[in-house]
Amino acid sequence: MGHCDTTAYKNLKYVEGDFRHIKSDDLDLRPVFLRLEERVKAHVLICMLACYLTWHLRHAWAPLTFTDQDPPWRDNPVAPARRSAAAQAKASGQHDPAGQPYHSFRGLLEHLATLTRNQVRFAGTTATVPMLAEPTSTQRQAFELIDTTIPLTLK
Repeated sequence: MGHCDTTAYKNLKYVEGDFRHIKSDDLDLRPVFLRLEERVKAHVLICMLACYLTWHLRHAWAPLTFTDQDPPWRDNPVAPARRSAAAQAKASGQHDPAGQPYHSFRGLLEHLATLTRNQVRFAGTTATVPMLAEPTSTQRQAFELIDTTIPLTLK
């Protein structure tokens, strides 16, 4: 097995991990038992799109998480992985330079889930007004990193 083959084989762990996460942790896609070929293909497509979305978000949100943004190059794919100095600093400091905590990817998703939209009714009226909870600085930064504004309404 050549160097590139070994690297590709070792990278399969990321694909396996991503599928495990989208099936159980991140997106909670339950086991689906399909019989029709077109439904199986559609389910696989949805899983692949979810896998890509997870991969994209992990990379985009790397500044907020413990993800190593610049891992050192390895000449030997079977040699133990090493962290970059920046990743070592993240792991040891637990907070970014502004004092905000770093999160695991799952922890960041859980933190983003606390951003809520509520229907508020003022006393003595029947009208309701949708109000977005005040986003934290981490929530604001997460949306900025994916170049998206925080949606104020559902469409």
